[in-house]
Amino acid sequence: MDGPLSAPRVVALLCRTSDREGFRGDGARAAAEAIAQALGTSARMIGAPGEAFVSEYDADLVDARGCLLEAGGQIEDALRDGELPILTAGACSICVTTLGAVLRARPNAFVLWLDAHGDFNSPRTTPSNFLGGMCLAGACGVWDTGFGAGLDPSRVVMCGVRDIDPGELELLDTHHVSRIDKPSRLADALAGREVFVHFDVDVLDPSAVPGLAYPAAGGFSGAGLTRLLAGVAEVATIVGIEITGCPDAAAAQVVAPAVQAALGATI
Repeated sequence: MDGPLSAPRVVALLCRTSDREGFRGDGARAAAEAIAQALGTSARMIGAPGEAFVSEYDADLVDARGCLLEAGGQIEDALRDGELPILTAGACSICVTTLGAVLRARPNAFVLWLDAHGDFNSPRTTPSNFLGGMCLAGACGVWDTGFGAGLDPSRVVMCGVRDIDPGELELLDTHHVSRIDKPSRLADALAGREVFVHFDVDVLDPSAVPGLAYPAAGGFSGAGLTRLLAGVAEVATIVGIEITGCPDAAAAQVVAPAVQAALGATI
């Protein structure tokens, strides 16, 4: 599992992970199909499309358990088979299992967190009780998700994060999570590293991708994100990508070139 990875394995997870807004699996399917087409491969669809509804984080950990475990299993299977995983899903909640799967296969990997949100709340700090806003903190062991932890927060590098709750900011600071404002500085943080990319589509500006569930002004343009990921691929080794929050087929056409750029130095 420590050697170079071969062809990408594109999988769409259609089931609900904790989605509260407008998700039926359509966006995950569209993103996977567009990415597969750009890479000249095929995409596999996993799970039955799920309806979005509001639920508390602890209920979602139970209700979505099977889907969350499937997310981690897909990452683990691809890496075990020497392939580069590309997983699309509705919500960032998948990271409670996917990041652990990455670390079991690639224990020295860093996580590049491209998202408008830090997702670093805990049960103590969360204003919404939304699992998707707490998932990275759970993967880092800040609170117990029941799926295990193990990601060292100092191995997380955030870029594009701009909507952070006050208690969440305190947790990010005390756990020494790197937050980089200028993409040009990513090379210094990631050069020579193995990197797993978490890419929530809301890292893009709402003007670039209408229909986002949780839009936040001030994000990247599609071209800007593509340049960012191409730059990371030049200095680091991408070992996998997860894409969440893609609203529809139109957004998928913005996502696909960025993913293709991330793999430019890999495939």
